[in-house]
Amino acid sequence: MLTRPLILAAALALTATASWADTATCHAKSAEKKLAGAAKNSFLTKCEKDAAAACTMAAGEKKLSGAAKTSFTNKCVRDAVGAEAQKPS
Repeated sequence: MLTRPLILAAALALTATASWADTATCHAKSAEKKLAGAAKNSFLTKCEKDAAAACTMAAGEKKLSGAAKTSFTNKCVRDAVGAEAQKPS
Protein backbone atom coordinates (compact mmCIF):
# COMPACT_ATOMS: atom_id res chain seq x y z
CA MET A 1 0.00 0.00 0.00
CA LEU A 2 2.83 2.39 0.84
CA THR A 3 4.92 1.17 -2.08
CA ARG A 4 2.93 2.97 -4.76
CA PRO A 5 3.46 6.50 -3.33
CA LEU A 6 7.16 5.76 -2.83
CA ILE A 7 7.54 4.63 -6.43
CA LEU A 8 5.71 7.75 -7.59
CA ALA A 9 7.93 9.93 -5.39
CA ALA A 10 11.07 8.30 -6.77
CA ALA A 11 9.89 8.74 -10.35
CA LEU A 12 9.08 12.39 -9.78
CA ALA A 13 12.39 12.99 -8.05
CA LEU A 14 14.22 11.82 -11.15
CA THR A 15 12.78 14.67 -13.17
CA ALA A 16 14.47 17.94 -12.24
CA THR A 17 12.82 21.26 -12.90
CA ALA A 18 13.78 22.86 -16.18
CA SER A 19 14.67 26.14 -14.50
CA TRP A 20 17.46 24.55 -12.45
CA ALA A 21 18.54 22.02 -15.07
CA ASP A 22 19.70 24.76 -17.45
CA THR A 23 21.76 26.73 -14.92
CA ALA A 24 25.13 26.14 -13.34
CA THR A 25 25.18 24.77 -9.81
CA CYS A 26 25.85 26.97 -6.78
CA HIS A 27 29.30 25.42 -6.34
CA ALA A 28 30.13 25.95 -10.01
CA LYS A 29 29.06 29.59 -9.79
CA SER A 30 31.17 30.15 -6.66
CA ALA A 31 34.18 28.63 -8.42
CA GLU A 32 33.55 30.85 -11.46
CA LYS A 33 33.54 33.89 -9.20
CA LYS A 34 36.67 32.58 -7.43
CA LEU A 35 35.04 32.96 -4.02
CA ALA A 36 36.70 31.66 -0.87
CA GLY A 37 36.18 31.72 2.88
CA ALA A 38 33.31 33.72 4.31
CA ALA A 39 32.32 35.15 0.92
CA LYS A 40 31.94 31.64 -0.49
CA ASN A 41 29.96 30.43 2.53
CA SER A 42 27.64 33.43 2.33
CA PHE A 43 27.12 32.94 -1.40
CA LEU A 44 26.41 29.22 -1.03
CA THR A 45 23.96 29.80 1.84
CA LYS A 46 21.99 32.36 -0.19
CA CYS A 47 22.13 30.21 -3.31
CA GLU A 48 20.82 27.17 -1.40
CA LYS A 49 17.96 29.22 0.11
CA ASP A 50 17.04 30.53 -3.33
CA ALA A 51 17.15 27.00 -4.77
CA ALA A 52 14.95 25.68 -1.95
CA ALA A 53 12.38 28.41 -2.58
CA ALA A 54 12.35 27.76 -6.33
CA CYS A 55 12.11 24.00 -5.86
CA THR A 56 9.29 24.33 -3.33
CA MET A 57 7.41 26.56 -5.76
CA ALA A 58 7.99 24.04 -8.57
CA ALA A 59 6.65 21.25 -6.36
CA GLY A 60 3.56 23.36 -5.68
CA GLU A 61 3.04 23.96 -9.38
CA LYS A 62 3.19 20.21 -9.93
CA LYS A 63 0.63 19.82 -7.10
CA LEU A 64 2.90 17.46 -5.17
CA SER A 65 2.37 16.71 -1.51
CA GLY A 66 3.72 14.45 1.21
CA ALA A 67 6.58 12.13 0.34
CA ALA A 68 6.48 13.03 -3.35
CA LYS A 69 6.92 16.73 -2.56
CA THR A 70 9.73 16.05 -0.09
CA SER A 71 11.56 13.73 -2.46
CA PHE A 72 11.19 16.09 -5.41
CA THR A 73 12.28 19.14 -3.41
CA ASN A 74 15.32 17.42 -1.87
CA LYS A 75 16.58 16.19 -5.25
CA CYS A 76 15.89 19.53 -6.89
CA VAL A 77 17.89 21.39 -4.23
CA ARG A 78 20.75 18.83 -4.38
CA ASP A 79 20.91 19.26 -8.15
CA ALA A 80 20.85 23.05 -7.91
CA VAL A 81 23.54 23.26 -5.23
CA GLY A 82 25.78 20.64 -6.80
CA ALA A 83 28.90 19.18 -5.27
CA GLU A 84 32.08 21.00 -4.49
CA ALA A 85 34.81 20.13 -6.93
CA GLN A 86 37.58 17.98 -5.51
CA LYS A 87 40.94 19.69 -5.29
CA PRO A 88 43.74 17.84 -7.06
CA SER A 89 46.23 16.32 -4.60
